[in-house]
Amino acid sequence: MAKIDDVLAGVLRDVDGALGCAVVDLSSGLLLAVAHNVPYFTTSYLDAVAAAAVDMMRGKNVRAVESLLSSQRGKPVVNMIKEVQMTTENTYHFMAVIPGKDDSLIVLITHKKTNLGMGWSAVRRAMPILAPLCP
Repeated sequence: MAKIDDVLAGVLRDVDGALGCAVVDLSSGLLLAVAHNVPYFTTSYLDAVAAAAVDMMRGKNVRAVESLLSSQRGKPVVNMIKEVQMTTENTYHFMAVIPGKDDSLIVLITHKKTNLGMGWSAVRRAMPILAPLCP
């Protein structure tokens, strides 16, 4: 059986311009696994990126919007955000909740030269492999 680290390393190999790939526990904000090829991706840096991803997917403001939607729709709305793509000056960040694992998030960071379809394709190919490996 594959290990999470092996799957993430495979994503890095498969995506031209990939810088790092990680799985984040959305309930705790902890990195479950990470693979990268960038010297300045220190533990502190990676922890900060993981925390930012948790805020985007499950942060206080997201929960407030979900609460308002729950009130308007008359039924609970929780964990509604499933995917996010973020662009910085030099990078793309692809983030997706792993299906069946509402508390596990895959994050792929690439150079901006990376084809967006290739980034999403790699993330989506990895998700069914990661699902049985994630808590």
